[in-house]
Amino acid sequence: MKIRKGRGYVYAIQYHLVWCVKYRKPLLYGEVERRLKEMLKEQSEVHKFEIVEMETDKDHIHLLIDCSPQHYLPNIMKALKGNTARFLFKEFPELKKEL
Repeated sequence: MKIRKGRGYVYAIQYHLVWCVKYRKPLLYGEVERRLKEMLKEQSEVHKFEIVEMETDKDHIHLLIDCSPQHYLPNIMKALKGNTARFLFKEFPELKKEL
């Protein structure tokens, strides 16, 4: 864990985030899993936080993120879950039918 400095403060903030697929359906494998990881990395770059570790199982995902005090956790989750879900449903329409 890196200790970082801001103007007037020192911080080291990491969150372990876990979320499941709706109804815990085993949908995160193969091309869907690969594309999900790419999208999450893109979102982390856009919103300026770092994904330290990322692992998926067939029905859930674990993320360890490192961010600054200015990042609000609900906004991070909204960016990660909302954007990736929308893009995945657009790229893989069969996912929506399986839920």
